[in-house]
Amino acid sequence: MTRYTNLALAIHGHTAVVTIANPPANTWTFDSLRALRQLVADLDADRNIYALILHGDGNKFFSAGADLKLFADGDKGTAASMSMVFGEAFEALAAFRGVSIAAINGYAMGGGLECALACDIRIAEQQAVLALPEAAVGLLPCAGGTQQLPWLVGEGWAKRMILCGERVDAATALRIGLVEEVVASGEALTAALALAEKAARQSPSSVAACKTLIQRARHAPPAANLIHERELFIKLFDTRDQREGVQAFLEKRAPQWHND
Repeated sequence: MTRYTNLALAIHGHTAVVTIANPPANTWTFDSLRALRQLVADLDADRNIYALILHGDGNKFFSAGADLKLFADGDKGTAASMSMVFGEAFEALAAFRGVSIAAINGYAMGGGLECALACDIRIAEQQAVLALPEAAVGLLPCAGGTQQLPWLVGEGWAKRMILCGERVDAATALRIGLVEEVVASGEALTAALALAEKAARQSPSSVAACKTLIQRARHAPPAANLIHERELFIKLFDTRDQREGVQAFLEKRAPQWHND
């Protein structure tokens, strides 16, 4: 099995569980970000994988983002390299064809929160704390935070978190739409696996098409996307999954998906 720097991979049925494992705070490094990008590509190529779960090793941190020691000398080359690899990794994660779930089991700070923002769904444990504190150290969120956060929570809360450095607890994150579910301590991964199992009952071909359409809504108004909705609906008739789904429904049995 391929090894991915600071990432542990386990397969549960049709779900890939990826553990961010760089103690003590599960920080991202240049190599682990490149590894995440490769891992997502490998999972995309595996037609048996329908969902991806990300969570942090231990019980305190999902991820604290980048290690600030990387930027202590003010080297712009390092800044350019890290910002590029952060963006590439999380953009690849956002484009994963299946359902991606962040199981936030503790602090999700800076690039750690941006990783969760790149996922489709976020489940936070009750003790989780979420923040984009980069401006407090003379930096800014460079891996999608300034774009993804206001999409989810609105401009006002995004400005509170980014411009004022406000941290939010799990209850507040749920209230403002930053996470979709809050669970007890130690239960995020279990809840994420249960949700991934629901996703696995859906046609993976349909899920990929629907995800594409939903995410297009961020960039174009409905009037521009309705034609694509119809086009992808018709395109699904080229797949085995479409025929299997309809036939299984008519025969009153569970479908056997092919992911093609």
